[in-house]
Amino acid sequence: MKEKLLSDLKGKVCVITGGGGVIGTAMARGIAEAGVIPVILDINEEAARKVADDIRADYNVKAFGYRANVLDRESLEAAKKSILKDVGEIDLLINGAGGNAPQATTKLEELTEDNLLQLDDGFFGLQLEGFQKVFDLNFMGTLLPTLVFTREMVERKKGAVLNISSMNSYKPLTKIPAYSAAKAAVNNFTEWLAVHFAKVGVRVNAIAPGFFLTNQNRFLLVDEKSGDLTGRGQKIIASTPMGKFGDPADLNGTVIYLLSDMSRFITGICIPVDGGYSAFGGV
Repeated sequence: MKEKLLSDLKGKVCVITGGGGVIGTAMARGIAEAGVIPVILDINEEAARKVADDIRADYNVKAFGYRANVLDRESLEAAKKSILKDVGEIDLLINGAGGNAPQATTKLEELTEDNLLQLDDGFFGLQLEGFQKVFDLNFMGTLLPTLVFTREMVERKKGAVLNISSMNSYKPLTKIPAYSAAKAAVNNFTEWLAVHFAKVGVRVNAIAPGFFLTNQNRFLLVDEKSGDLTGRGQKIIASTPMGKFGDPADLNGTVIYLLSDMSRFITGICIPVDGGYSAFGGV
């Protein structure tokens, strides 16, 4: 039954931006197992090639890795040229590049009467350069690859795009306004583009991961010295009914579903993969 359901994915070429990261790597391995040819793009070429090498060794399938900067259209166009030459037509796109940074993170969760002398530790201390960098990475880093890699999909009237949003897009977390705002923009863009492409056979959807430990958020959730959860990490676990962080591989069922013909009448949605976080009211 599994073979029949996923047969449409076999041999298709999927570009994954941010494919050298923790979540991107897990998704690349998941789709490879389903028979998709993963093309890993990352600003770190060595990381992209290593993921591709590991996938080829572990699954005995084709996999490719290239350097690409999701904020540089020329870099993306160069990667696309190499892909079309080395691999073939692009059928699927996962916009996986993203992340947060300390420079776009406030020290305080909220302002109170007790910390009014620490205004620069809150909103007023945000570094605009850092804010712009995080917003651009997550939103423009979704928009630009979509511009570059979907044109031929539209011309062939077939393809699927999967954007990576976040549960922060629905209820922004304290401390990380740039990341939350950018992911909310990704949701809106997903809906807009889904409507724009609906009659030419290209579907556009998103997933909203809950809380997964990555290189970009570990500094907020785990104490570097002790390895224990920070107070913030403990709050997250307490608000996640399953009582744990997600494993990146937990995303793969939803990823494969939204890329495959199993979801051929679905476009413009964002599916939470969050261990119940969005269903929990806190009591």
